[in-house]
Amino acid sequence: MAQSRPLSEETETLNHVLSLVETFRAFDSDNDGSITGAELSGIFNSVGYRASEEDVREMMRQGDANNDGLLSLEEFLEMNTKDMELGSLGNLLKAAFESLNLDGDDILTGAELHEVIENLGVGLSLADCQEIIASMDGDGDGAVSFEDLQLIVNSLL
Repeated sequence: MAQSRPLSEETETLNHVLSLVETFRAFDSDNDGSITGAELSGIFNSVGYRASEEDVREMMRQGDANNDGLLSLEEFLEMNTKDMELGSLGNLLKAAFESLNLDGDDILTGAELHEVIENLGVGLSLADCQEIIASMDGDGDGAVSFEDLQLIVNSLL
């Protein structure tokens, strides 16, 4: 696979996006799938940053694409990844994503990713595929959910 950046840089980018997902979940204190202005202000206060009401309103305005007064996970990722680029790995994951979920369990392992990548005719090793999955594996179970994979891929393409 001809890559414009080393795989380690691209998996580091994936890892950063996963940390944004975890940050979103920390901001979403009531676990309703969205961040309110009050939640955003509260998390800033908890880490010692005193954001003014105007600062919070501006941050919400910048990220709230559908103007519902809330930040969804997708909006949060878009807001925080708009200047990031995954490179060729993003395009490869997008192509693989369309062929995934080989066993119907809604999770993706390194071995499953490798099988799909091999079927696409791309020379990426099993170890590389396992490294890609490990960079997105938030709970350490050796797999990534399709929901998380889709969020990550969509936020970078």
